Amino acid sequence: MVHAADRTSARRESRAKLAMMARYVAFLRGINLGAKRRVPMEELRRVLEEAGYDDVRTLAQSGNVVLSSGATAAALERDLATTLQDAFGLGIGVVVRSHAELADVVARDPIGSHADDPARYQVSFLSAEPEPARVRELERADVAPERVAVLGREVYAWHPNGVGRSELAKLITDRRLGVEVTARNWRTVTKLLELASQADE
Repeated sequence: MVHAADRTSARRESRAKLAMMARYVAFLRGINLGAKRRVPMEELRRVLEEAGYDDVRTLAQSGNVVLSSGATAAALERDLATTLQDAFGLGIGVVVRSHAELADVVARDPIGSHADDPARYQVSFLSAEPEPARVRELERADVAPERVAVLGREVYAWHPNGVGRSELAKLITDRRLGVEVTARNWRTVTKLLELASQADE
C-alpha cells in the first residue's frame, strides 16, 4: 500500500530531478508527411521515455516534442537523431531550442504587427546561423505583400495568401540558406512555449 507521504516524497524527488535539468523543445523534420515516414506520437513518447528523457510531451502530429534533459542542446540533437534512427529506422533531422530560447523567439516577434492569422505566420528554426550573404539575399527578395525577418537562427515569415501559394516559402529552404530548416506556424510555436513552461504534474 502506497501512503500519501510516500507519494508526496516521490513527487518532490521528481520535481527536484527536473529542476536540475533543462527544458527543451525538439522539432523533428519531415515526419508524418507520407506513408513511409509515419511516427505515432504515443510510440514516440514511449521511445523517448525509455531512452531516459523526462517529462516527455508532444504536440500535434508534425514532430513537436517537449522534454527535460541534462544534455546540452547540441548533444541532445545528436542523441535524439540516433535514438529515432534506432527506433524507427528513419533518418530524422532534429533542431532543438531551450525553453529560454523559445521564449525569446516569441518575445522578439519582429513582424507580428503585420500578421493577423497565426496559421499563415511561420517561424523557421535553423540548425545554425546562415551565412550573411544568404541572409541578405533572402531579406532583399521581392515577395510583397509577404514579409520576412531573419534573427539569428530563426526566420520569421508572413504569408498573407497562404504558405501553399507563397513565393517566399520557396526561398526558406535548406538549399537556399545552407543549413537545415524546419518551420512551424505561430499558433504551434506559442502552444509549444506554453507546454514547455508547464511544470511536471
